[in-house]
Amino acid sequence: MIEIGLLLLTIILLGVLIYLKLNEEDPEIEVDPEKVRGAVSESWRDLKLDKEIGNLENQVTEIKNLHSDLETMMKNPRERGEFGEVKLEALLSDHLPNSMYGMRERVVDGKTPDAYIKSSHGKIIIDSKFPLDNFTKLMNKDDDSENYARKFRNDVEKQLKEIERKYVRPEEGTAEYAFEFVPSERVYYYLVKEEYELLNKYTKRGVQVVSPLTLGHKLELIKSDVKTKQLSEKAEEVQEQIQAIGTHVSNLRSQWNTYYGSHLKNAWNKASDIGSELEDLEDEFDNVENLER
Repeated sequence: MIEIGLLLLTIILLGVLIYLKLNEEDPEIEVDPEKVRGAVSESWRDLKLDKEIGNLENQVTEIKNLHSDLETMMKNPRERGEFGEVKLEALLSDHLPNSMYGMRERVVDGKTPDAYIKSSHGKIIIDSKFPLDNFTKLMNKDDDSENYARKFRNDVEKQLKEIERKYVRPEEGTAEYAFEFVPSERVYYYLVKEEYELLNKYTKRGVQVVSPLTLGHKLELIKSDVKTKQLSEKAEEVQEQIQAIGTHVSNLRSQWNTYYGSHLKNAWNKASDIGSELEDLEDEFDNVENLER
């Protein structure tokens, strides 16, 4: 709507400018400035552009306030951690069923990570705490940027080492790797670009740094792997049931062969013998009756 209104207003203003230009070239054409202003104002009101512009100004103000709030929050480690946890939980709920993940629960040696995923290879622990103080200083383009870059690298390595120590423990039911969740794509891009060797080093040791985009992709792969394992287990269960039914049928066949081959056959033979004897008795009885006559 706003685009159409602006287009129409542009056409009106263009017409006014052409009219004024003609007036300059031909002084005999009289222009009433009040009428021009009135026409423009009336068109502005008819198109409701005054309200649209007012709404846009309010939205711009809200966006500025939100940006300011986010900047303030990112400067506070506690609020930054809470922001990361909220974003992490939103991602998990979007990609996984509730039964596949947990938030802030004790899962490893009494420790409580920010989140974990129930994968087919054990619990994948996710930590969303990330050191950003020196990164913020680094981004401010101070003269001492190299120093802040080194400090930020040390902060990151310290965090990754801590995650490895606490949450990569397959002997206690975890997967062979854990995730360090960085809630900012900007920070993640910087790490991939400037600290790739550090990330690669800890990936080999079982700690993977992920951003919202990369974590979402990994969650889908994990969910697919769990479903594949469930289907495989179901197939094995069905196969076991079929084998059990086959064994049962085989046993029934054996019992039937035994019953028919011996008991039933013997009973049939015995019944045949009895039938023959009965027929012989009937014949003898008939002969006796005939003699009496």
